[in-house]
Amino acid sequence: MTAKNLRNISFYFITNNELSEKSEMEQVRAALQGGSNIIQYRDKKSSKEKLIQIASKLKSICDEKNAIFIVNDYADIANIVDADGVHIGQEDMAYEKARDLLKDKIIGVTVHNVAEAVKAETMGADYLGVSPIFGTTTKNDAGKPIGIELLREIRKNVIIPIVAIGGINSGNVDQVIEAGADSFCAISATVIGDIASDVRFFVDRLSNRIT
Repeated sequence: MTAKNLRNISFYFITNNELSEKSEMEQVRAALQGGSNIIQYRDKKSSKEKLIQIASKLKSICDEKNAIFIVNDYADIANIVDADGVHIGQEDMAYEKARDLLKDKIIGVTVHNVAEAVKAETMGADYLGVSPIFGTTTKNDAGKPIGIELLREIRKNVIIPIVAIGGINSGNVDQVIEAGADSFCAISATVIGDIASDVRFFVDRLSNRIT
């Protein structure tokens, strides 16, 4: 799996085992049914052993649908389960260490401003997770919302794909797409209800984007 596959990503689905009553496997199957083709497994609390166990199962499910599978934070686990890549934040493993482990796999980096975005692209990041666009309750350390205008500025300064994250819902998603996001996630707006149906709504919004 290489970065060129990221040019056609749809809705970026991130698992959440606190908000959802469904297992990670059920969440991912439903998201794929709804049309997502990139999945991130995110679990901040489980043991490494459990993370590897679940990540391996999710990788198999994604492989069945030819979807991209990303592990949040843990490049070592991404390597063990042969995930397509890892997503790291500013306070997580250094990009260089993640690249040493994953070689030509996908590495996404969370950024909060133009300087971080340009630095991540220069280092070799394959995509950016720009966060948080709006206020969010699904990430305690998300920080102050950066807003649509800063998303536009980041878009002007980088060429790699942008995944917008944080507080995105049916009421503001069109602003995010218009500002230049290639994809986005909407955790609260998808994991609580009918995942497949809710994901499909966002996939359709991306399909109808202004080009």
